[in-house]
Amino acid sequence: MNLKKENKKHSVWLSESAWTEVESRYRRDNCSTRNEFIEKAIRFYSGYLDAESADAYLPRVLADVLEGKLGALGNRMGHLLFKLSVDQNLMGNILAADIEIDPDELRKARVRCVKEVKETNGEISFEDTVRYQKEAE
Repeated sequence: MNLKKENKKHSVWLSESAWTEVESRYRRDNCSTRNEFIEKAIRFYSGYLDAESADAYLPRVLADVLEGKLGALGNRMGHLLFKLSVDQNLMGNILAADIEIDPDELRKARVRCVKEVKETNGEISFEDTVRYQKEAE
């Protein structure tokens, strides 16, 4: 922000605490002068007051970037979930072809698995599963 262009001197009265905030923050905001910091603060607050909603206040570019990043994350998560589902389906088919289990045992196992996933928020290790199966033998 260039303050040299068409600036006029104005007297403004500030409390000591407000001036202390200006002093302590203007360099942190990469402002070369206190005046630049105060002008940026005024423009920021004016934009806030003029905005009818939070969406209108956020710069459109920021909203677009966030939408793009979240959209890419959603696409990536969907792709990973699809791959996981394919692998799980493959594993299920291989196991089903090789083992014999009656439908009632399968239902009981599903109920137990749903309970375990709920209780652990999905954090089940293969070691825990092997330990459970060894105890069931």
